[in-house]
Amino acid sequence: MSDTGEGWPARPAAPLDDVDRAIIAELLRDGRMSVRNLAERVHISRASAYARLARLLDDGVITGFTAELAPAKAGLGTSAYVSVAIEQNTWRQVSARLREIAYVEHIAMVGGDYDLLVLVRTPDNEALRHMVLERIQDIPGVRATRTWLVFDEARGRGAEW
Repeated sequence: MSDTGEGWPARPAAPLDDVDRAIIAELLRDGRMSVRNLAERVHISRASAYARLARLLDDGVITGFTAELAPAKAGLGTSAYVSVAIEQNTWRQVSARLREIAYVEHIAMVGGDYDLLVLVRTPDNEALRHMVLERIQDIPGVRATRTWLVFDEARGRGAEW
């Protein structure tokens, strides 16, 4: 098996049938749905819903359940994407340090002029400035950053399940 870059082996994609896809679609609409309600919505028994949900979790298809946050209403009024150029072979160390920094929401390794794209959400521009100039740029292995302020956001449809 290949390595995911995070220290654990990559698993092949789990085969999903129509019922699995229906379960995923329902949980993406409402992750707080009860298993009883889920079973009714996808027309299977509760026992089958429990078993399938357990398999989807065990296989890593579903990685967790979470609440969606309205950042500005939660006091995180400034959002930005920060592109980060790093020294060769420092991905693991830099990403580990980025995960420790408050306000870092998402880190992606990308191809192109920069190596990483980091989504950050801070209370204000001063906190963003501190984060980029004093926290991210101080990480060993970081060569350069570029910051794009987010003026507005919208969610796309995502995958069709």
